[in-house]
Amino acid sequence: MTDSDSLLVSARPDLNRAISDWLDHLGSERRLADKTLIAYERDIRQFLFFLTDHLGGAPGLGDVKELKPADFRAFLARRRRGGVQSRSIARALAGIRSFLAFLEERGMVNAAAAAVIRPPRQPRSLPKPLASADAKRVVDADMELEAEPWVAARNAAVLTLLYGCGLRLSEALSLTGDTAPRSGARTLRIRGKGGKERIVPILPVVTEAVESYLSLCPYTPQPDGPLFFGARGGPLNPRIVQYAMQKLRGALGLPDTATPHALRHSFATHLLAGGGDLRTIQELLGHASLSTTQVYTEIDTARLLEAYDKAHPHNR
Repeated sequence: MTDSDSLLVSARPDLNRAISDWLDHLGSERRLADKTLIAYERDIRQFLFFLTDHLGGAPGLGDVKELKPADFRAFLARRRRGGVQSRSIARALAGIRSFLAFLEERGMVNAAAAAVIRPPRQPRSLPKPLASADAKRVVDADMELEAEPWVAARNAAVLTLLYGCGLRLSEALSLTGDTAPRSGARTLRIRGKGGKERIVPILPVVTEAVESYLSLCPYTPQPDGPLFFGARGGPLNPRIVQYAMQKLRGALGLPDTATPHALRHSFATHLLAGGGDLRTIQELLGHASLSTTQVYTEIDTARLLEAYDKAHPHNR
């Protein structure tokens, strides 16, 4: 939806109040991330924009209560004609269902009409991990690309956390002076998506990288302050890490898929290839569902089949 479209979006006061209550519920009780809340609000506003045109006026709760499956299909069809991808359409439908389920719990509408709509099929895209040798080259690289030794040590420490512990970049950058993995530490407590906590083991190489960074860093982390600093002493921006990885992959001759997040994929894939248990890997990654973790078995199978095709005598 464009800025000009947003000016045309309207709803009756009762529906706007319900949307506000729903978003408050998602933020305070379900503790969804701010980015998720913004995406949900944008999707529901796009639906209101459609309803305003579809019904010929600003919708209210009474209009929502009377919606039929055909109305939801018409919304999805319009989004498709507008060039919106399947993943975004499915997310919009999930947001609408969440809102209607919230209203149904309060006896305000019946959510059955939206529940019967099937989301569009998603194109299956597998994570793109680095080969184990390339992942080690990244974390072991001599970071001479940076002018300041402490900045090079900082980047190395962050990337080592991603590959050594399977952290998301946001999780690594959320570490504080109090939660920094110091020498002798065996585990690390991480607060992931939705505020969910998990414990991950720490390899000595991780604590060594962090200690090396701290010994060179011109700033002193406070107990509740950021562990990783930007050049001017503020919290490290994730874009800086992404840019550092971009320079590094250019220097090492790695593909564009070698991103900071690819190191987390590499952590999971290499653990699985080494005989790691899928449930354990799920816990280490902080995945809510095992099905999310199972995608790494497809990567392992794909590599096995590729090796088989290359090695089998009948395929030569």
